[in-house]
Amino acid sequence: MKKILIANRGEIAVRVIRACAEAGYTSVAVYADQDADALHVRLADEAVGLVGTTAAETYLSVEALLRAAADSGADAVHPGYGFLSESAEFARAVEGAGLVWIGPAPDSIDALGDKMTARRIAQKVNAPLAAGTDQPLAGPAEAVAFAEENGLPIAIKAAFGGGGRGMKVVRELSEVADAFDAATREAVVAFGRGECFVERFLESPRHIEVQVLGDGHGEIVVVGDRDCSMQRRNQKLIEEAPAPVLTVEQRSEIHDAARRICAEVSYRGAGTVEFLLAADGTISFLEVNTRLQVEHPVTEEVTGVDLVREQFRIAFGEGSSVSATPEPVGHAFEFRINAEDPGRGFLPSPGLVETLRIPGGPGVRWDSGIEAGDAVQSAFDSMIAKLIVHADTRDAALIRARRALRELSVEGPATVIPFDRLAVDEPEFQTGTFAVHTQWIESTLLPRLEPQLRPAPVEDAALQRFLVEIDGRRVMLGVPSALLRRFASSTAPTAAPASADPAELRAPAPGTLVRWIVEDGAEVAEGDAVAVLDAMKMETQVTAHRAGALGHAASVGDSIAADAVLARIG
Repeated sequence: MKKILIANRGEIAVRVIRACAEAGYTSVAVYADQDADALHVRLADEAVGLVGTTAAETYLSVEALLRAAADSGADAVHPGYGFLSESAEFARAVEGAGLVWIGPAPDSIDALGDKMTARRIAQKVNAPLAAGTDQPLAGPAEAVAFAEENGLPIAIKAAFGGGGRGMKVVRELSEVADAFDAATREAVVAFGRGECFVERFLESPRHIEVQVLGDGHGEIVVVGDRDCSMQRRNQKLIEEAPAPVLTVEQRSEIHDAARRICAEVSYRGAGTVEFLLAADGTISFLEVNTRLQVEHPVTEEVTGVDLVREQFRIAFGEGSSVSATPEPVGHAFEFRINAEDPGRGFLPSPGLVETLRIPGGPGVRWDSGIEAGDAVQSAFDSMIAKLIVHADTRDAALIRARRALRELSVEGPATVIPFDRLAVDEPEFQTGTFAVHTQWIESTLLPRLEPQLRPAPVEDAALQRFLVEIDGRRVMLGVPSALLRRFASSTAPTAAPASADPAELRAPAPGTLVRWIVEDGAEVAEGDAVAVLDAMKMETQVTAHRAGALGHAASVGDSIAADAVLARIG
């Protein structure tokens, strides 16, 4: 029996664990300290701890993951999505260790994961493409020069990123340099590399993507297409399949372009080729995601293809069971259930999931990484689950989605569920036309969303490790820090709560302080941006709550709790 280590966490780890069980493979989970009792750990056949609490120490550590694979006796590694799923270095390290990499060949990841090289490949095979650079930007001045020559808006993007992280859309020339700096910082945090490029941005486009499977020898099968236009901060929230706006000619063009791009690198396994489609019919190649996509379930629902099982078959040399593009049956929607507060600009909202009611019934699928009683961790991504609905037609799927969203209840962290309920009732969304585009959420829905109650902070979940002797053998024992503190403080007096100081500027979300925009002691006006937090992999600006002189109360690099004092304005 093959043993597969899943180098990921949360919902996608659970998805792969279930596919392993159905395929007859043994699953091995890995976990950071705060994930020691997470759902993916509980469901896996085996689990190996990755010592640490940050992504860099755990899910982004090639050394730690390979050590876990060796310790567990794994035969293969499935990277999921995010983290190291698009790292050619990790893929080579896995194969160098004698393991099967369940993903594209490292050379394909290099070629397509580098968005500038991917652009050159798209040009070579005559794929539709907007103007842009095919070399990394040396600095913000080059981004400014491009904008001056080609016009605005532009998109500054991480060359080795995806999922909207490390991407900034700029519409004012004065904001280009700052956007370049912010994109670079986000890229370093999320992907470990800060190179960025720039391209013309199509205003108010639809976001269309094509799912492919490759055999590694140049044969590419398109499994279907999806529309992912419902985004905030360039990250998807609602996806659907098939894409509703495509004409027969446009569908044929993007399917053929996706095949040509992937065939050029003899692509192996599952991948996604993304395009932007403007209302005037302009199509522009965007990028290739050399991994499984978060939104893969909508394609599975309308085609009947299990994409994770196909990944297994291709990686283990059995070949894909899909030989031609399936005719889609019905329509499917996916709603990413993120721990974010839409009424506060989609600020992250980690916390304890106190209660959870999951919808059911015909055509309803729930892919989740949490159960009631689990904590949404501030160190990792805000997505906790996905609600997928399928029905015979798009209108019927919308009706089913409304019903399922009414049934769904998450208490504890703020979530995007109120936004989802509002979105499915919007006439513009119901039409499935160009009335909805990639900036539609911010321009239309965001002002109408109300803030939710903030959850209580999540307790420190780091493990304190001790060497103990059991039956004559020394064993490392990990104990939650919070549990030790409760023992230590069980008889200590409770401190009186501090009185509120109107001068205090408090953090709107937990995260890491990555930059002060305003110097210590400088005068600010109410509403001025003064600091930047990296919260759950996204940068969040902190604005002054009143006018006065700003006094720093935290340093760059500090971990900041929600409502912690960042500064004082007096």
